[in-house]
Amino acid sequence: MFQVEGFVLRHGGCEVRKEDVAYIRRFLANFPKLSRSEAILTLSEHLGWTTLAGAPKYDAALCLLEQLDQANEIHLPPLKTSGPGSGKRQGRRRIEPEVLLAPEPQPVFQCALADLAPVRLRLVTERCDVTHVNACLQHLHPLGYAKPFGFFARYLIEADAGQLGCILLSGAARALLARDKHIGWTAAQRRCNLPWVINNSRYLIFPSVNVPHLASHVLGQLARQLPDDWERLWSYRPLLLETFVDTAFYRGSCYLGAGWEALGHTSGRGLARPGESYQSSPKLILIKPLHPQWRERLTSDDHF
Repeated sequence: MFQVEGFVLRHGGCEVRKEDVAYIRRFLANFPKLSRSEAILTLSEHLGWTTLAGAPKYDAALCLLEQLDQANEIHLPPLKTSGPGSGKRQGRRRIEPEVLLAPEPQPVFQCALADLAPVRLRLVTERCDVTHVNACLQHLHPLGYAKPFGFFARYLIEADAGQLGCILLSGAARALLARDKHIGWTAAQRRCNLPWVINNSRYLIFPSVNVPHLASHVLGQLARQLPDDWERLWSYRPLLLETFVDTAFYRGSCYLGAGWEALGHTSGRGLARPGESYQSSPKLILIKPLHPQWRERLTSDDHF
């Protein structure tokens, strides 16, 4: 029987310590809706099981977690019991990139916000809507589409007259000096409580939409609506939203107009493979609390 006490388990440049096992147990208990793959990817991010470029070491993480599961130290989400390959050991599967065709041209809106009311945020869960949002981001957003892992949510911004844009939310950045200093949490608290911070990784108002104050209005609605939607999706309520704005191109006015707080800039440095350069620029960090006691909870050592 595998013994955790006094033991460090290593594989593929990753390691599990005694305190990591306790964290993994709590994580799996708190987020039972994650699939096995989603749990492995998210734990890889939280525990630093990543390459120099920041990609999760999926195979090594899978090996370590399966050893713990077989030793009854943790209980991984069950394997899928239907579909091709069910019952077989899940390793890293080759996933063909999603083909995202350019969306149909969107209607032109050039009017006052009141003329579109009510503007709605619709949480996207159906496959056809998910593909549509991904395609809109890929072809219309300056950064394109990047597949999220772990916790995520997609929204379509809609009015009776048609669609106006979309939003992608995903896991928070693992470490940010300005954010972490503002929160005041320790490294251990950050590792345990990071899932309660959600990143607005993509925000798109369609180029054909020119409606003053729409972007800030939608962000205000998002802050009010997200906690309930996220609880339905993932069975817990987030405490803080974060995002990044490249001030070389944008001012972040819609975020500031919606009550987000600017904390400063990222360093502009990133991780890259040895021998390769990493080109980036400092980004403005903005946050929006979703709960009156957000800081007390994020700096807590107790589960909430």
